[in-house]
Amino acid sequence: MTSGQDLLALAREVGLEAAELVRQRRPGGRVDVAATKSSSTDAVTEIDRASEELIRTRILDRRPDDGFVGEEGNDVTGSSGVEWVVDPIDGTVNFVYGIPCYAVSIAAAVDGDVVAGHVVNVVSREEWAAVRGAGAWRLDGPDRVRLAAPDPPPPSHALVGTGFHYVPEIRAQQAEAVARLLPQVRDIRRTGSAALNLCEVAAGRLDAFVEQGLMPWDRAAAGLVATESGLVVTGLDGPPDERLVMAAHPAVSEEYFGLFRACGF
Repeated sequence: MTSGQDLLALAREVGLEAAELVRQRRPGGRVDVAATKSSSTDAVTEIDRASEELIRTRILDRRPDDGFVGEEGNDVTGSSGVEWVVDPIDGTVNFVYGIPCYAVSIAAAVDGDVVAGHVVNVVSREEWAAVRGAGAWRLDGPDRVRLAAPDPPPPSHALVGTGFHYVPEIRAQQAEAVARLLPQVRDIRRTGSAALNLCEVAAGRLDAFVEQGLMPWDRAAAGLVATESGLVVTGLDGPPDERLVMAAHPAVSEEYFGLFRACGF
């Protein structure tokens, strides 16, 4: 069986190539939207599709028996037990508008469990990586820093990352939950990339994270980075899923998660 380190090496190699493609192909100004997904505001661009095609081709050329699940479709069923879970541009709306907060995210799962993950901020080139049981790191050029989630503040002093669904009815419910949360924390941040947000909790740039509507490709790689940094990553009443993803330091996770549930997330 291929090791998690080997899978991470491939994820990083291909992720950096895809990030370079996205950088090179993005025109100046606002990017044209090629299609939409869950609603009329959930954008897809031709560069999303090109990035995913590059990632799929590179990985399956090297590992033709693996499976592949990507945000833009054309999934592949494999026979090796390894499946790649890919978001070719996490933060597409930021990408469309030119806001420098979007990422390429690649995870490798073995028999359903994510064992390696790599996330790269396309604009800043900052990278995040993790291997199951071996830790998580922030990579910035040649620098490789081991991630250990810092001691958290109480909820009243917490900076919480979140995001909103693209379906209007769900967004309205989420807005109500955030309105209940805001008076009880320092502030919230909604920067438009769940993958980067989860990595930022691991690095201590955020104190916690809560979001509904995340698909496997949104959270697979970054969820492993968060877990391997020492955070608790969970869902409403079980593993993280589309219904809810929450992340916080174990010293305060139950207090934070109880607050998020009470606010209606």
